[in-house]
Amino acid sequence: MTQEGKDAPVPPDLARARIEKRHWFSLVWVVPVAAAIVAGWLVFDRVRRAGPLITILFPSGDGVQAGQTALRYRGVRVGGVKEVQLTSDARQVEVKARLDRSAKTLAREGSIFWVVRPQVGAAGIAGLDTIISGSYIQVEPGQGREQARFVGAERAPILKSEEGSLELVVITSDKQSLNQGSPVYYRGMEVGKVRYIELNEDATAINVHVLIENRFAPLVRTDTRFWNAGGINVSLKLFSINLSAESAKSLLVGGIAFATPDPPGPRAAPGNAFILYDKPDEKWLKWAPRIPGMQGANTAENPSSSNGEGVTGGMRQLTK
Repeated sequence: MTQEGKDAPVPPDLARARIEKRHWFSLVWVVPVAAAIVAGWLVFDRVRRAGPLITILFPSGDGVQAGQTALRYRGVRVGGVKEVQLTSDARQVEVKARLDRSAKTLAREGSIFWVVRPQVGAAGIAGLDTIISGSYIQVEPGQGREQARFVGAERAPILKSEEGSLELVVITSDKQSLNQGSPVYYRGMEVGKVRYIELNEDATAINVHVLIENRFAPLVRTDTRFWNAGGINVSLKLFSINLSAESAKSLLVGGIAFATPDPPGPRAAPGNAFILYDKPDEKWLKWAPRIPGMQGANTAENPSSSNGEGVTGGMRQLTK
Protein backbone atom coordinates (compact mmCIF):
# COMPACT_ATOMS: atom_id res chain seq x y z
CA MET A 1 0.00 0.00 0.00
CA THR A 2 1.34 3.40 -0.99
CA GLN A 3 1.80 6.34 1.35
CA GLU A 4 -0.87 8.12 -0.59
CA GLY A 5 -3.35 5.31 0.26
CA LYS A 6 -2.71 5.58 3.97
CA ASP A 7 -3.32 9.26 4.03
CA ALA A 8 -6.40 9.03 1.93
CA PRO A 9 -9.43 10.74 3.49
CA VAL A 10 -12.17 8.59 5.05
CA PRO A 11 -15.33 8.58 3.03
CA PRO A 12 -18.07 10.56 4.82
CA ASP A 13 -20.58 7.68 4.66
CA LEU A 14 -18.58 5.41 7.05
CA ALA A 15 -19.49 5.47 10.83
CA ARG A 16 -16.88 6.58 13.31
CA ALA A 17 -16.28 4.58 16.52
CA ARG A 18 -17.19 6.38 19.77
CA ILE A 19 -15.14 5.45 22.81
CA GLU A 20 -16.54 6.00 26.37
CA LYS A 21 -14.97 5.27 29.73
CA ARG A 22 -16.98 2.81 31.89
CA HIS A 23 -17.49 3.72 35.54
CA TRP A 24 -16.63 0.98 38.05
CA PHE A 25 -19.86 1.58 40.03
CA SER A 26 -23.36 1.28 38.62
CA LEU A 27 -26.73 2.22 40.12
CA VAL A 28 -27.74 -1.39 39.57
CA TRP A 29 -25.56 -2.34 42.57
CA VAL A 30 -27.12 0.13 45.01
CA VAL A 31 -29.93 -2.16 46.19
CA PRO A 32 -27.90 -5.38 46.71
CA VAL A 33 -25.07 -3.48 48.43
CA ALA A 34 -27.51 -1.74 50.76
CA ALA A 35 -29.21 -5.08 51.51
CA ALA A 36 -25.85 -6.69 52.30
CA ILE A 37 -24.97 -3.84 54.67
CA VAL A 38 -28.31 -4.13 56.48
CA ALA A 39 -28.02 -7.93 56.73
CA GLY A 40 -24.49 -7.64 58.04
CA TRP A 41 -25.57 -5.14 60.69
CA LEU A 42 -28.43 -7.38 61.80
CA VAL A 43 -26.08 -10.34 62.16
CA PHE A 44 -23.57 -8.24 64.08
CA ASP A 45 -26.28 -6.80 66.34
CA ARG A 46 -27.66 -10.27 67.09
CA VAL A 47 -24.21 -11.61 67.96
CA ARG A 48 -23.50 -8.53 70.07
CA ARG A 49 -26.75 -8.94 72.05
CA ALA A 50 -26.56 -12.70 72.42
CA GLY A 51 -26.17 -14.04 75.94
CA PRO A 52 -25.81 -17.58 77.31
CA LEU A 53 -27.70 -20.57 75.93
CA ILE A 54 -29.65 -22.33 78.69
CA THR A 55 -31.66 -25.54 78.92
CA ILE A 56 -34.95 -25.78 80.85
CA LEU A 57 -36.81 -29.02 81.52
CA PHE A 58 -40.62 -28.87 81.69
CA PRO A 59 -43.20 -31.62 82.24
CA SER A 60 -45.14 -30.30 79.24
CA GLY A 61 -44.37 -28.13 76.23
CA ASP A 62 -47.89 -26.77 75.72
CA GLY A 63 -47.71 -23.30 74.19
CA VAL A 64 -43.90 -23.28 73.89
CA GLN A 65 -42.68 -22.84 70.31
CA ALA A 66 -39.17 -22.41 68.94
CA GLY A 67 -38.61 -18.97 67.45
CA GLN A 68 -41.82 -17.56 68.94
CA THR A 69 -41.96 -18.04 72.70
CA ALA A 70 -40.21 -15.28 74.64
CA LEU A 71 -38.51 -15.24 78.02
CA ARG A 72 -39.63 -12.35 80.22
CA TYR A 73 -38.54 -10.72 83.43
CA ARG A 74 -40.37 -7.73 84.98
CA GLY A 75 -42.50 -7.50 81.85
CA VAL A 76 -39.48 -7.12 79.52
CA ARG A 77 -38.37 -9.62 76.89
CA VAL A 78 -34.97 -10.98 77.94
CA GLY A 79 -34.54 -13.86 75.50
CA GLY A 80 -36.26 -16.38 73.28
CA VAL A 81 -36.77 -20.10 72.78
CA LYS A 82 -34.50 -21.62 70.14
CA GLU A 83 -35.39 -25.32 70.27
CA VAL A 84 -38.05 -27.57 71.80
CA GLN A 85 -37.65 -31.34 71.94
CA LEU A 86 -38.30 -34.38 74.11
CA THR A 87 -35.64 -35.66 76.45
CA SER A 88 -33.92 -38.94 75.60
CA ASP A 89 -36.34 -40.90 77.82
CA ALA A 90 -39.37 -38.99 76.44
CA ARG A 91 -40.56 -38.17 79.97
CA GLN A 92 -39.93 -34.42 79.84
CA VAL A 93 -39.67 -31.56 77.37
CA GLU A 94 -36.28 -29.94 76.87
CA VAL A 95 -36.37 -26.25 75.97
CA LYS A 96 -33.22 -24.52 74.77
CA ALA A 97 -33.37 -20.75 75.08
CA ARG A 98 -30.98 -17.91 74.42
CA LEU A 99 -30.85 -15.08 76.95
CA ASP A 100 -29.93 -11.54 75.91
CA ARG A 101 -26.49 -10.38 77.00
CA SER A 102 -28.09 -7.79 79.30
CA ALA A 103 -29.96 -10.61 81.07
CA LYS A 104 -27.08 -13.07 81.47
CA THR A 105 -27.22 -12.69 85.27
CA LEU A 106 -30.60 -14.49 85.22
CA ALA A 107 -28.80 -17.76 84.42
CA ARG A 108 -27.89 -18.46 88.04
CA GLU A 109 -28.49 -21.21 90.54
CA GLY A 110 -31.83 -20.69 92.23
CA SER A 111 -33.52 -19.03 89.25
CA ILE A 112 -37.08 -20.25 88.65
CA PHE A 113 -38.60 -20.61 85.18
CA TRP A 114 -42.26 -21.30 84.48
CA VAL A 115 -44.60 -21.09 81.50
CA VAL A 116 -47.36 -18.47 81.62
CA ARG A 117 -50.41 -19.67 79.70
CA PRO A 118 -54.05 -18.53 79.57
CA GLN A 119 -55.96 -20.63 82.08
CA VAL A 120 -59.67 -20.69 82.76
CA GLY A 121 -61.02 -23.02 85.39
CA ALA A 122 -62.57 -23.42 88.78
CA ALA A 123 -59.51 -21.76 90.33
CA GLY A 124 -60.05 -18.62 88.30
CA ILE A 125 -58.57 -16.94 85.24
CA ALA A 126 -54.85 -16.41 84.78
CA GLY A 127 -52.43 -15.32 82.06
CA LEU A 128 -54.93 -13.11 80.24
CA ASP A 129 -52.14 -11.17 78.50
CA THR A 130 -51.06 -14.36 76.72
CA ILE A 131 -54.31 -14.45 74.72
CA ILE A 132 -52.81 -11.80 72.43
CA SER A 133 -49.06 -12.23 72.89
CA GLY A 134 -49.00 -16.01 73.23
CA SER A 135 -47.51 -18.11 76.01
CA TYR A 136 -44.16 -17.01 77.41
CA ILE A 137 -41.60 -18.19 79.96
CA GLN A 138 -41.33 -16.07 83.08
CA VAL A 139 -38.18 -16.06 85.21
CA GLU A 140 -37.54 -15.24 88.85
CA PRO A 141 -33.78 -14.73 89.32
CA GLY A 142 -31.69 -16.63 91.82
CA GLN A 143 -28.60 -15.54 93.71
CA GLY A 144 -26.30 -18.52 93.21
CA ARG A 145 -23.44 -19.21 90.84
CA GLU A 146 -23.77 -19.29 87.05
CA GLN A 147 -25.78 -22.23 85.73
CA ALA A 148 -26.93 -23.37 82.29
CA ARG A 149 -29.44 -26.17 83.08
CA PHE A 150 -32.67 -25.72 85.02
CA VAL A 151 -35.80 -27.64 85.99
CA GLY A 152 -38.85 -25.54 85.21
CA ALA A 153 -41.66 -25.04 87.72
CA GLU A 154 -45.21 -26.20 86.96
CA ARG A 155 -46.72 -22.99 88.32
CA ALA A 156 -45.73 -19.51 89.41
CA PRO A 157 -43.87 -19.35 92.73
CA ILE A 158 -45.38 -17.72 95.81
CA LEU A 159 -44.86 -13.96 95.80
CA LYS A 160 -41.78 -12.93 97.75
CA SER A 161 -42.12 -10.57 100.66
CA GLU A 162 -40.00 -7.53 99.79
CA GLU A 163 -38.21 -5.54 102.45
CA GLY A 164 -40.58 -3.14 104.19
CA SER A 165 -43.75 -4.70 102.77
CA LEU A 166 -46.60 -5.59 105.10
CA GLU A 167 -47.92 -9.16 105.18
CA LEU A 168 -51.35 -9.65 106.73
CA VAL A 169 -53.86 -12.45 107.12
CA VAL A 170 -57.44 -11.91 105.99
CA ILE A 171 -59.89 -14.55 107.24
CA THR A 172 -62.96 -15.71 105.35
CA SER A 173 -65.31 -18.67 105.53
CA ASP A 174 -64.69 -19.65 101.88
CA LYS A 175 -62.26 -18.79 99.13
CA GLN A 176 -64.86 -17.48 96.69
CA SER A 177 -63.18 -15.90 93.62
CA LEU A 178 -59.83 -15.16 95.27
CA ASN A 179 -56.60 -16.60 93.87
CA GLN A 180 -52.89 -16.21 94.30
CA GLY A 181 -51.99 -12.86 92.74
CA SER A 182 -55.47 -11.35 93.12
CA PRO A 183 -55.16 -7.57 93.59
CA VAL A 184 -55.71 -5.64 96.82
CA TYR A 185 -57.25 -2.18 96.41
CA TYR A 186 -57.42 1.02 98.43
CA ARG A 187 -59.81 3.63 96.99
CA GLY A 188 -59.69 1.84 93.65
CA MET A 189 -55.88 1.81 93.48
CA GLU A 190 -53.95 -1.45 93.52
CA VAL A 191 -51.68 -1.45 96.58
CA GLY A 192 -50.92 -5.13 97.06
CA LYS A 193 -51.64 -8.72 96.07
CA VAL A 194 -52.79 -12.02 97.51
CA ARG A 195 -49.63 -13.98 98.29
CA TYR A 196 -51.19 -17.38 98.92
CA ILE A 197 -54.32 -19.01 100.37
CA GLU A 198 -54.59 -21.87 102.87
CA LEU A 199 -56.95 -23.53 105.34
CA ASN A 200 -56.52 -22.50 108.96
CA GLU A 201 -55.26 -24.99 111.55
CA ASP A 202 -58.63 -26.58 112.32
CA ALA A 203 -60.04 -26.27 108.77
CA THR A 204 -62.92 -24.03 109.90
CA ALA A 205 -61.94 -21.03 107.76
CA ILE A 206 -59.67 -19.81 104.97
CA ASN A 207 -56.57 -17.74 105.67
CA VAL A 208 -55.77 -15.35 102.82
CA HIS A 209 -52.23 -14.03 103.09
CA VAL A 210 -51.98 -10.60 101.48
CA LEU A 211 -48.91 -8.52 100.79
CA ILE A 212 -49.17 -4.72 100.92
CA GLU A 213 -46.41 -2.79 99.14
CA ASN A 214 -43.97 -0.94 101.36
CA ARG A 215 -45.09 2.57 100.39
CA PHE A 216 -48.74 1.72 101.05
CA ALA A 217 -48.21 -0.05 104.37
CA PRO A 218 -49.25 3.02 106.45
CA LEU A 219 -52.75 2.76 104.95
CA VAL A 220 -53.55 -0.35 106.98
CA ARG A 221 -54.52 0.27 110.62
CA THR A 222 -55.82 -1.97 113.36
CA ASP A 223 -59.37 -0.72 112.67
CA THR A 224 -59.17 -1.15 108.87
CA ARG A 225 -62.02 -3.07 107.22
CA PHE A 226 -61.50 -5.53 104.35
CA TRP A 227 -64.13 -6.86 101.94
CA ASN A 228 -64.35 -9.05 98.85
CA ALA A 229 -64.06 -6.87 95.75
CA GLY A 230 -64.53 -9.65 93.19
CA GLY A 231 -67.67 -9.87 91.09
CA ILE A 232 -70.38 -7.25 90.68
CA ASN A 233 -72.21 -5.57 93.53
CA VAL A 234 -75.91 -5.10 92.92
CA SER A 235 -78.01 -2.70 94.98
CA LEU A 236 -81.72 -2.32 94.45
CA LYS A 237 -83.44 1.00 95.04
CA LEU A 238 -86.98 2.13 94.55
CA PHE A 239 -86.57 3.29 90.96
CA SER A 240 -83.11 2.04 90.00
CA ILE A 241 -80.58 -0.77 90.10
CA ASN A 242 -76.93 0.08 90.77
CA LEU A 243 -74.17 -2.17 89.48
CA SER A 244 -70.60 -1.63 90.60
CA ALA A 245 -67.22 -3.39 90.58
CA GLU A 246 -63.81 -2.45 91.95
CA SER A 247 -62.19 -2.94 88.51
CA ALA A 248 -62.45 -5.02 85.35
CA LYS A 249 -59.48 -7.03 86.60
CA SER A 250 -61.21 -7.94 89.86
CA LEU A 251 -64.17 -9.25 87.86
CA LEU A 252 -61.87 -11.82 86.24
CA VAL A 253 -59.36 -12.75 88.95
CA GLY A 254 -61.11 -11.67 92.15
CA GLY A 255 -59.84 -9.04 94.53
CA ILE A 256 -59.88 -7.51 98.00
CA ALA A 257 -60.56 -3.88 98.95
CA PHE A 258 -60.11 -2.11 102.25
CA ALA A 259 -60.89 1.19 103.94
CA THR A 260 -59.55 2.90 107.03
CA PRO A 261 -61.70 5.09 109.32
CA ASP A 262 -61.17 8.74 110.19
CA PRO A 263 -59.35 9.22 112.48
CA PRO A 264 -57.23 6.13 111.80
CA GLY A 265 -56.08 3.79 114.56
CA PRO A 266 -52.54 2.53 115.20
CA ARG A 267 -50.63 1.08 112.27
CA ALA A 268 -51.05 -2.62 111.64
CA ALA A 269 -48.07 -4.88 112.21
CA PRO A 270 -46.96 -7.88 110.14
CA GLY A 271 -49.10 -10.89 110.97
CA ASN A 272 -52.18 -8.93 112.08
CA ALA A 273 -55.39 -10.73 111.10
CA PHE A 274 -58.60 -9.19 109.80
CA ILE A 275 -62.06 -10.39 108.84
CA LEU A 276 -62.95 -10.40 105.13
CA TYR A 277 -66.54 -9.16 104.70
CA ASP A 278 -68.74 -10.07 101.75
CA LYS A 279 -69.45 -6.44 100.91
CA PRO A 280 -68.64 -3.02 102.35
CA ASP A 281 -70.81 -0.99 104.65
CA GLU A 282 -71.84 2.28 103.00
CA LYS A 283 -70.07 4.33 105.67
CA TRP A 284 -66.77 2.56 104.93
CA LEU A 285 -66.87 3.90 101.37
CA LYS A 286 -67.07 7.46 102.76
CA TRP A 287 -63.97 7.15 104.95
CA ALA A 288 -61.13 9.41 103.74
CA PRO A 289 -58.56 9.82 106.52
CA ARG A 290 -55.37 11.82 106.17
CA ILE A 291 -52.55 9.31 106.57
CA PRO A 292 -48.92 10.46 106.83
CA GLY A 293 -45.85 8.39 106.04
CA MET A 294 -46.97 7.20 102.60
CA GLN A 295 -43.35 6.78 101.48
CA GLY A 296 -42.54 4.36 104.29
CA ALA A 297 -40.97 7.02 106.54
CA ASN A 298 -41.06 6.50 110.30
CA THR A 299 -43.83 8.33 112.12
CA ALA A 300 -44.66 8.97 115.75
CA GLU A 301 -47.09 6.08 115.64
CA ASN A 302 -45.70 2.64 116.37
CA PRO A 303 -47.10 -0.45 114.68
CA SER A 304 -49.22 -2.45 117.06
CA SER A 305 -47.53 -5.61 118.25
CA SER A 306 -49.20 -8.88 117.39
CA ASN A 307 -48.37 -12.56 117.42
CA GLY A 308 -50.86 -13.17 114.61
CA GLU A 309 -53.50 -14.57 116.96
CA GLY A 310 -55.55 -11.44 117.49
CA VAL A 311 -58.19 -10.75 114.85
CA THR A 312 -59.56 -7.27 114.28
CA GLY A 313 -62.76 -6.31 112.55
CA GLY A 314 -65.16 -8.50 114.53
CA MET A 315 -64.54 -12.26 114.47
CA ARG A 316 -68.23 -12.83 115.12
CA GLN A 317 -68.94 -11.64 111.59
CA LEU A 318 -67.11 -14.61 110.12
CA THR A 319 -70.14 -16.90 110.14
CA LYS A 320 -72.33 -16.44 107.09
